[in-house]
Amino acid sequence: MRKVMKRTTVAALAGVMAVGMLSGCGEKKLDGTKKVASVDGTEIELGVVSLYAREMQAQTEAMFKAYMGDSAADIWDQTTAEDDGVTYGEQAVKDSLEQIELMYIMKEKAADYGVEITEDEQNAIAEAAAQFMKDNDEETIEALSVTEEQVKTLLELETYREKIHQPILDEANVEVTDEEAQQSGFTYVNISLAGDELTEDDIAAKKEQAQSILDQMKEDPTADMSEIAKAEDESYSALSGTFFTNESDDENLTSSYPDEVVEALRGLEDGEVYPELIETDTSVYVVRLDEVNDEEATETKKESIKSTRENEYYTETTEKWLEDAKIDVDEKVLKTLTITDSHTFSFKPAEAEDETEEGSETEETAEDVDTEDAAEEAVTEEETTEETDTEDAE
Repeated sequence: MRKVMKRTTVAALAGVMAVGMLSGCGEKKLDGTKKVASVDGTEIELGVVSLYAREMQAQTEAMFKAYMGDSAADIWDQTTAEDDGVTYGEQAVKDSLEQIELMYIMKEKAADYGVEITEDEQNAIAEAAAQFMKDNDEETIEALSVTEEQVKTLLELETYREKIHQPILDEANVEVTDEEAQQSGFTYVNISLAGDELTEDDIAAKKEQAQSILDQMKEDPTADMSEIAKAEDESYSALSGTFFTNESDDENLTSSYPDEVVEALRGLEDGEVYPELIETDTSVYVVRLDEVNDEEATETKKESIKSTRENEYYTETTEKWLEDAKIDVDEKVLKTLTITDSHTFSFKPAEAEDETEEGSETEETAEDVDTEDAAEEAVTEEETTEETDTEDAE
């Protein structure tokens, strides 16, 4: 089973890198054989960075289009928030190189974490790289300026990154106690008092409604708070929330609710309604503490805190690796790799496969991962013009 799992990991990474047919022409021809940087004496060829950068470009554009439509396509020529004259495209190229540098460092440190690439994984990488070259025409390969050996290099680097990730997280040895993660659950009605259109009379009326809700809840703390709130105004409703039961100096262990609300709740017992309205600068609250110890929410919060701390450790560790490494960059070569709005790359959906007989797919997945199948998703390069061939740009 372990052997199969490793092959599956490599195949999944190979699938991300699959590239399809190109339409249109690109920018100035790139020379992927040039050395763009070195990490602790190991040279990095531009073709490896180019392939990774185009993968990141395609993923980013797909994400933006999914949320914002085609209008979000023009992002690379804009300057970054720092307004230092650097475009998002230029920053993306620099970030891509840094990630490649980090992956080379991870490869060197892999043995320290008991990580290696097996012979089966190397074979899977080689097959995926060969399939990559086979699936793309000469124009695609020329635009990427990548060789089969460089495709193999990137797949190998990404495999090391994938396999070393969890061991680094484990090294953090994060332990989260029930006490620090403990969550209390509560129900509340929040009536906003903010808004320039609200008069003093409006605010007074809203406070009266809140007081009415509170009075009814005090009479029967088990009542449906949402029903009572809606009876006052159809737009009102009760919500559920959780907060850290215990105070902490750790800024990551603070609740997202106003301090006034949390402080009031911390003095209650299960099922108890706070006897007064809780006013903040913008709202008035009616609250009931449901559970001092919400076990399910506490367990979820423990996992969230653990994940946050592990990821912080991962980031600190890898940033330190980059700081300590001897890295030399040939800026002149790096500037030849550009990401702009006029030269885009996008993922092309794989063609539908013939249906397999019942049960055969499960058996194939468990026994033998086909690297050709892993290289089906494709990327298309498009020159952004009004005359773009819509069939090619799909």
